[in-house]
Amino acid sequence: MSNVSLKNFRRDTIHQRARGVGELTVVNDEGRPSIRRLYQEGCAKIRIPKSRSTTLEAVIINTSGGVTGGDKLDWNFTAEENTNLSVTTQACERVYKSSGGTAQVNVQLDVQSGASLNWLPQETILFDHCSLQRKFNINLAKNAELLMVEPLIFGRQAMGETELTGFFHDRWRIRCDDQLLHAEDFRIDGNITERLAKPFVANGNCACATILLIAPRAEGLMSEAQALLQEHGGVSFWNGKLLARIIGNDGYELRQRLYPLIELLNDGTPLPKIWAN
Repeated sequence: MSNVSLKNFRRDTIHQRARGVGELTVVNDEGRPSIRRLYQEGCAKIRIPKSRSTTLEAVIINTSGGVTGGDKLDWNFTAEENTNLSVTTQACERVYKSSGGTAQVNVQLDVQSGASLNWLPQETILFDHCSLQRKFNINLAKNAELLMVEPLIFGRQAMGETELTGFFHDRWRIRCDDQLLHAEDFRIDGNITERLAKPFVANGNCACATILLIAPRAEGLMSEAQALLQEHGGVSFWNGKLLARIIGNDGYELRQRLYPLIELLNDGTPLPKIWAN
């Protein structure tokens, strides 16, 4: 092969990108959660640990080991009437440097009448020059409950990654009986380290989490949640939903603040055991 043809070959090479689709529907089977539908495609896998609990726990796995520009993952979970479903991840999701394009992660959650769904993934870690867009579309019945947690770590301090640039966009749309109940967009790009250093953004902290509880009991948990967070975050309640935001200097510090708050909002139920692995 000549030098010219080799040069053209390298320029025209299309990088392989990860694709994955995972779907799970849980139904109430005489008071116990049972799987109605389980679908897996590509790098998206779902595992169900054995349990005698009335809550079915699903562990989602991205077998590609992380996401980078051009990857696409779709997750779809449904808790049918009077079921309890908890979804977590096998490990932290790593968002690697993008050589082109933006990774897309789409999450669809449907929670029917009398059901509850806990979205409890481990941390998403953003690497330098990452590019990720996530979209959450969630439909709730009027008397359904949702606990949603999304922790983020910016950069890898242990690896000496002190400067972080990239793109990250989180978009949440939550509807109750087809009426918009909660919407938020978090976007940070460019020199992320510089932006996080600002006092009104993260005051130099490198980890944060958003926690949302939609349930009738949410208002009664305000005072306890505020006492747990103190100066490390804030808690608000309005329109039937409790929203908390936490910051931490690193992932370890963030987890120390997350653990008791999630247990409080999850009616005393501890975090999934896989978080301790």
